[in-house]
Amino acid sequence: MDTLTFDSRDLETTEDFLSRAYARMRIGSSTPASSRARIERSAISSLSVDELALDFEMSYSVTPLGRICLCVVHEGTVRDHEFQGVRDSFGPGDVVLFAPPDLPYSGRICNARYNITLLEPALLTQVAAGADAERPVRLTGHRPHSAAAARHLAGTIAHLRDHVLSDAEIADQPLIAATAAQHLAASVLAAFPNTALAEPTAADRNDARPDILRRALSYIDDHADQPVSVADIAAAAHVTARALQYAFRRHLGTTPLAHLRRVRLAQAHHDLVAADPGSGATVTAIAARWGFHHPGRFSAHYRDAYRRAPHETLNEG
Repeated sequence: MDTLTFDSRDLETTEDFLSRAYARMRIGSSTPASSRARIERSAISSLSVDELALDFEMSYSVTPLGRICLCVVHEGTVRDHEFQGVRDSFGPGDVVLFAPPDLPYSGRICNARYNITLLEPALLTQVAAGADAERPVRLTGHRPHSAAAARHLAGTIAHLRDHVLSDAEIADQPLIAATAAQHLAASVLAAFPNTALAEPTAADRNDARPDILRRALSYIDDHADQPVSVADIAAAAHVTARALQYAFRRHLGTTPLAHLRRVRLAQAHHDLVAADPGSGATVTAIAARWGFHHPGRFSAHYRDAYRRAPHETLNEG
């Protein structure tokens, strides 16, 4: 995990930092003598979460980021924000896509405190049910389709910031990084209109055969201790991700990632049974080893599967 902290009252220094941290940009202010900018970043390989506080009014003109850029406004406003065909302003509680990865944008930050989350566009294709490597999934709107979707996405980002990226020992575990990134990407797809095609085609239905499913299940069993995406499983089974999703739904009544979670849950259960609580083993550490970065969700999944709390299994080890 990487972290950085920036704090400056010099506009030129701030512009240089922002250009290096995001993309080449020009900034300006009508009050350059009182232009304090504070930024804190936590990042793993495919995403970063930044908290920014700009105690002044700052104009910006930014070249394409090449990444998906989400903004959650805490205080203040973002005004006259523009990119191709869009002009909007945002205030406290708003969750927005600043711009598609390949487009420049501009606007004004007005004494605002806000969150910027950057993620690789390929993550959307990796988790989308209708993913097609030749037609990457794109977001087609800059605002979530409902207030509830916006709140859920803001909560996902806050959890990622406060409970994953805040602990280097947790964030540096490959399965945690992969599952956290996939969870964020899935939340983004659930919140914003996008190009993913959920319904299987006739070819997908023809490909959803039991032998395809067996290859996928074998791959999951062999790679449960490694970062795995739907795209990885589909490639191993030699089908599209959409056909893979349909095969799991048709034959098992579940999804590939839900099945992967069950396999990892079984491995975590095995480790809890085998662990010696006197050695310092903890439920949180064992859960994290198998990619469960949310203790509450891990406990809920564990109770559903084993009818007891994970700490009860550990204490009997």
